[in-house]
Amino acid sequence: MIWDEHYSHACRWDERLQPLAVHELLTRSAAAKPSGIALDFYGRRTLYSELLDQAQRFARGVQQLGLGKGSRIGLFLPNTPHYPAAYYGALLAGATVVNFSPLYSPDEVLAQAQDSGIDAMVCLDLARLWPPIKRLLDEDAVKHVLVGTLAEVLPTAKAIGFRLFKRKERQALPTDPRVTRWADLLANDGAYVASTVDPIRDIALVQYTGGTTGVPKGAALSHANLTINALQLEAIDPERPRDEGRVLGCLPLFHIFANTAILNRSVLSAAEIVLLPKFDAAEALAAIRRRRCTDMAGVPAMFQALIDHPSCSAATFDSVNQAFSGGAAMTPALKERFEAATNARVLEGYGMTESAGVVSVNPYHGEARAGTVGQPLPGTAVRILAEDGTEQPQGERGEIVISGPQVMTGYWRQAEGGVEPLAGGEFRTGDVGLIEADGYLRIVDRLKDMINVGGFKVFPSQLEAVLARHPAVAEAIIIAAEDERVGERPKAFVALKPDAAATPDELKAFLNAKIGKHERVSELEIRPELPKTLIGKPDRKALQAEERARHAAATEPLIAA
Repeated sequence: MIWDEHYSHACRWDERLQPLAVHELLTRSAAAKPSGIALDFYGRRTLYSELLDQAQRFARGVQQLGLGKGSRIGLFLPNTPHYPAAYYGALLAGATVVNFSPLYSPDEVLAQAQDSGIDAMVCLDLARLWPPIKRLLDEDAVKHVLVGTLAEVLPTAKAIGFRLFKRKERQALPTDPRVTRWADLLANDGAYVASTVDPIRDIALVQYTGGTTGVPKGAALSHANLTINALQLEAIDPERPRDEGRVLGCLPLFHIFANTAILNRSVLSAAEIVLLPKFDAAEALAAIRRRRCTDMAGVPAMFQALIDHPSCSAATFDSVNQAFSGGAAMTPALKERFEAATNARVLEGYGMTESAGVVSVNPYHGEARAGTVGQPLPGTAVRILAEDGTEQPQGERGEIVISGPQVMTGYWRQAEGGVEPLAGGEFRTGDVGLIEADGYLRIVDRLKDMINVGGFKVFPSQLEAVLARHPAVAEAIIIAAEDERVGERPKAFVALKPDAAATPDELKAFLNAKIGKHERVSELEIRPELPKTLIGKPDRKALQAEERARHAAATEPLIAA
């Protein structure tokens, strides 16, 4: 493979990595660095020895409820110290974790709970998060609900303030034998019964994703998938081990990107996670300054928000060694602007739920090639396939197909109570890309996002990149709009920068002058903001669904009275 000869990461492409059980990441770091800071949550710090103790008490607590090997425990949590304690604790008990987004509706939580077959759900006593939990209890869809509170993990002064002034935000818990408070669950000696784990075969995490079909499916990720991905990220770091690493943790830990790049990778290297419950530019900048963070990871929209904030300065980032961008393509203009404003190096990467988080990333040292997602992690093979299934030569585009030790076991099948394995161990990503000189991977678009204009393929991301060069444009999303003559036409949605001005006609003229005739947009809308996914990625699906609904309404026949 090309990476045998051209590999810029700080290890060999064929470096062998030994899989572990996920909870071993914590037990090993707690043994090596018991007094090291594992978590900082608004100034309240949890040592590695303390995090392990909490995880062990959680494991013992759920085992006392009858949960263990073969059980599945859901986490319906924002980024609070409850999450890592429950995550590693569930795995210590031998159970499998299932992540749920706190932004899910009651219907979405119920559907995922039923599909995954969870036995317990961990949540907080926040009123805004309670409707989905109430739905689970009402439908008898879960045996146990384990409830924490923010006050028990905040610094003393903040905890008192929360109890005094945030009473309306708290949910009064029902008198129900299925509901257990976090403090009561952990009121034990931590003497859990260790379960034998096969890292290759045993499933550690069922992580739901839209996948390549748009239908939510649970990616079954083994202990080996998750730990190998963390070890791969550690292997490419030329400065490992990082004895004083402090990682900004504002990406949601329930998302696979943060689960691997922030949680498991940090715990593997005994780094400190500066935890924030959600992304807020002002809070993130303050946290970087307060703890002098050395590493951060985010999606492009986060980087944009940070440099747009009035308190952003190069001095804020003088402790940051690397900033990782993933989840969506970062425009060269944003990368250049962020690096100029902060003096921090941005490394773009690529991954997905089915790959346990990360497939490739630009190297720490050497060329960080703009517009690419770098080179594959060690042991990760990438092929580019044409529509007929033949492998494309270097430089030619096609579907990206990946294989490697971090690629999932398969998709969860609740009906059969098992896992639907991958054919041949390869995963067809549904992404369109090409391999450039020296083995750098470039993502062109998603197969399902391509727009078919009279038989000609149009790649939305290429048009979005052109619009992003306009000085008034903050971000743009291109979708397919139905067209009677040619089937589909590109339609643009744009959000402008603060205090910037531009008209739709001006932006259309700017774009259409720089692209092919078949690529020209049919319409362009300017909006105050564009929709985002749970982790801040531009939400093309939301706009596409809106467009389909609009078209259906416009073409619905009138019925005479």
